[in-house]
Amino acid sequence: MNGNKEKLVIIGNGMAGISTVEQILKLSSRFDITVFGTEPYPNYNRIMLSYVLEGSKTIDDIVLNDLHWYEDHGITLHTGTTITRIDSETHEVETAEGARFPYDKIIIATGSSSFILPIPGHDKQGVVGFRDIADCNIMLETAKQYKKAAVIGGGLLGLEAAKGLVQLGMEVTVVHLMQDLMERQLDSQASAMLKAELERQGIRFKMGAQTAELLGGERVEGIRFADDSVLNTDFVVMAVGIKPNTGVARDSGIEVNRGIVVDDYMQTSLDNVYSVGECTEHRGVCYGLVAPLFEQGMILAKHICGVETAPYEGSVVSTKLKISGVDVFSTGEFIDTPEHTVISNKDDWKRTYKKILLRDNIMVGAVLFGDITDSAELQKLIKQQAEMTDELYASLMGTGCGGHKKVTSVENMAEDEIVCGCNGVTKGTIVDAITNQGLTNIDEIKACTGATRSCGGCKPVVEQILQYVLGDNFTAGAKQGICSCTSLSRDEIVAEIKQKGLQTTKEVMHVLGWSQPEGCSKCRPAINYYLGMIAPDTHIDEKESRFVNERMNANIQKDGTYTVVPRMYGGVTTPEDLKRIADISVKYDVKAVKVTGGQRLDLIGVKKEDLPNVWAELDMPSGYAYAKSLRTVKTCVGSQFCRFGTQDSMAMGALLERKFERLDLPAKFKYAVNGCPRNCAESCTKDIGIVGNDGGWEIFIGGNGGIKARLADSLCKVKTDEELVELCGAIMQHYRETANYLERTSEWVERVGLEQIRSVVVDDVKERKALMERIEFALKQVEDPWKKALRNEEGQNKLFHGIEVTARP
Repeated sequence: MNGNKEKLVIIGNGMAGISTVEQILKLSSRFDITVFGTEPYPNYNRIMLSYVLEGSKTIDDIVLNDLHWYEDHGITLHTGTTITRIDSETHEVETAEGARFPYDKIIIATGSSSFILPIPGHDKQGVVGFRDIADCNIMLETAKQYKKAAVIGGGLLGLEAAKGLVQLGMEVTVVHLMQDLMERQLDSQASAMLKAELERQGIRFKMGAQTAELLGGERVEGIRFADDSVLNTDFVVMAVGIKPNTGVARDSGIEVNRGIVVDDYMQTSLDNVYSVGECTEHRGVCYGLVAPLFEQGMILAKHICGVETAPYEGSVVSTKLKISGVDVFSTGEFIDTPEHTVISNKDDWKRTYKKILLRDNIMVGAVLFGDITDSAELQKLIKQQAEMTDELYASLMGTGCGGHKKVTSVENMAEDEIVCGCNGVTKGTIVDAITNQGLTNIDEIKACTGATRSCGGCKPVVEQILQYVLGDNFTAGAKQGICSCTSLSRDEIVAEIKQKGLQTTKEVMHVLGWSQPEGCSKCRPAINYYLGMIAPDTHIDEKESRFVNERMNANIQKDGTYTVVPRMYGGVTTPEDLKRIADISVKYDVKAVKVTGGQRLDLIGVKKEDLPNVWAELDMPSGYAYAKSLRTVKTCVGSQFCRFGTQDSMAMGALLERKFERLDLPAKFKYAVNGCPRNCAESCTKDIGIVGNDGGWEIFIGGNGGIKARLADSLCKVKTDEELVELCGAIMQHYRETANYLERTSEWVERVGLEQIRSVVVDDVKERKALMERIEFALKQVEDPWKKALRNEEGQNKLFHGIEVTARP
């Protein structure tokens, strides 16, 4: 320890406390900082716990500041250590084990914990909150043993927990006291749209239900409600709210109401002791959202470092969230009353909703669902109490720009406006980093400021800020290589391969001067794809440059077994094929047979050595569930069976799937074909969505139903089946030739631009036919991988009976 420095103790190792420390480190080096955290982890992002639960991220992925960060900044970190009392007479803090540490100043940032309903049975086994990694781990383990779960609470945490448990294969019911989900953030219309979307994702709901008792013996077995109805369940997640963790303050004689009471500079009633975050009560308000805690931390950091700052006067409460892939936003007043003038627009096809509330023509509140492009502008206008005008109406409702989606104006954003809600990074921080440190790309901004390092939802705005600051230098300055092995971009690599006639990944790396001779797991699969895309007839596919699933032609599971997915064209199969699947599943002790969202069957739990036999005995084409290629074509029953159907969607879906299967693409690719505008096959979230009507077909592109959900854009309408197939082929080939490797069409459409794509594949008939010719040529070179593998006995022995494969190239 440096004896010349003031001893600053942080009680709590969460987002609020460490965000404040980060601000302090930027302002001053006067403190010797010690951090105490109850959990056995470094600082991590609680907002991302739902991603860990659903399996798309690991615990390591959500760590914000690893152990090296603490060491690099001279911070002493005590994990798994709880401070129980502050002794103001001796200026020491005391741990639960009785150890004592001196302090000059303290910041309490103990956060909050899940509120557990005090009802009979709340202490049974199988009842948890959802607040930290420990809760997450319990839920992950429970999902392996039990099938039915109930989540009590229809707020953000409850819905995120429900989505994660559904992803883990559980049957989940959300129990909510009110009739509307997220009633504190959304109006009834947005709530209904959210509920409908989550029901499509497999979540069940019991609304207006008051929980009276948890049933069962030692372990929970059900929920009894106030009306005496019962819901059977194996597991209960309590997500009904949070309570500030005030124990250390209360036991230290600090003033506490609901939270730890502070003044406008976050000072508690005890000298030199401050409080920040969810444990804190300021002017009678405890905030449970991340933006206020970051605002509190910025002001506290300046105050504690002796830098002049305005007082904290409370936060303008607004909510911008992504719930199970759906963007929602609200600010100000969002429940309309007779005294409000309501401006609204609801689009059932795009699943978007916008409502702006006026009082005496002054903007006082807004709700957005599905598309939150205008959130920053609306928040600013409502904070300024702006008056609605014809020009403003046209801008906000899209009537003045042909209805096209606007881009957020970063030029008009305030410097202290938070851009990255996960990490509390403001526009000003990003601008300063670009200006003062010469940053030129997103990765540098991420490393320097933390913006985009969590969910990535702020990446478009960060890129706009980069473009705004760099101006004319943006194109050259923002350029970066496809990975750290090279400074060459995707387009430069493709051009060099064509110009120099390069034929293998090793040749590309050698000739183009790779810094790592063997490349990495990011560039090797990309180069292998680009080589195959450029020369499909001569390129020899390099299996060693592919990911494990593609090398094995099956999806590896966490227990080392594999999932086999046979092709079912358009989601249609025969009784004979179903019987064969059932017989083989029994014969090879398949652990589960699951109906997928793409209308196919997963055979889960096939042993590695059994894969060739399963393929041979199925005698069905590979469904390519493991590959960067066409996965599925989802269809409704269409005009063959549905009384509303106007087009034969099943036949068209099967035709498209047979035509374009097996071809390598930059990323996985999904179709949907609807026989009428009722959209039962969910075309709006597919890479290519097709909707039939009396006059032909309408094509939508760029949809995505994953973590970064995106609704598809309408590209064009065609009258004949022939035009439809040709346009689909041209779209796919244009995507193959211009997309970055692993770039989904949702990102590709936003980067390239819908109008540019339309000009190439729709308006330019000559280029469309040329694209179709090139994809037809590439399709002639492909064959079913299962049959190819079965012919290669040497390869079989090596892959399926030899050494273990590694997970990455």
